[in-house]
Amino acid sequence: MEKKKKKVFVEGPIAPSFIADAIAKHQSKTTIGAHDIFLGQVRADEIDGKTVTAIEYTAYESMAEQKFDEIREATFSKFNLTCMHIYHSLGIVGVGELCLFVFVSSPHRKVVFEALEFVVEAIKKEVPVFGKEVFAGDSYQWKVNT
Repeated sequence: MEKKKKKVFVEGPIAPSFIADAIAKHQSKTTIGAHDIFLGQVRADEIDGKTVTAIEYTAYESMAEQKFDEIREATFSKFNLTCMHIYHSLGIVGVGELCLFVFVSSPHRKVVFEALEFVVEAIKKEVPVFGKEVFAGDSYQWKVNT
């Protein structure tokens, strides 16, 4: 039986209520002793005298979903996690809104800190998600990850 792949992409910003619901769902999992969460938020960067008002995210979805799955598998192989969830926005996300939500859980705290950093760095380095920085007046430029 093939393992069900988890859906990563959500349309638009990730709502705080979505994050709260995800946390609440884990209260019944009593073998978990620690959670760690990364929330990526769109910044109002100033570039060449213009201020970013939003980022429009696009992706090669099938390739990106495959990369997310590979990262998930590598993380579970390397760390003793109970569960892990990754959500990334597609479409327009305004400044101050959330575009990435990574949630890892384990019986012990040290593992979640290490695993979360591993996952977030792998996502930034390996996943074909592209951000177009949008400025006031409808000008834009492709975002470069640092």
